[in-house]
Amino acid sequence: MSKETGGLAFPASRNVCSNDPGMTLRDYFAAKAMQALVTRASGEDEKWCFNQAASFAYQLADAMLAERAK
Repeated sequence: MSKETGGLAFPASRNVCSNDPGMTLRDYFAAKAMQALVTRASGEDEKWCFNQAASFAYQLADAMLAERAK
């Protein structure tokens, strides 16, 4: 079962010749969450490894998509 992605965050126009559909809304939400996590982290206060931070960012993105679907 695949994750709900919310569709494309920045859909390409029909005139663009590309096989890459672009960033999903889930990716966009996760990137924004990651930005906030990195900004908040301050030296010794946050000792997350990158994998944990990325996982948490996608958990936040999934929660945002679920709330958006209500």
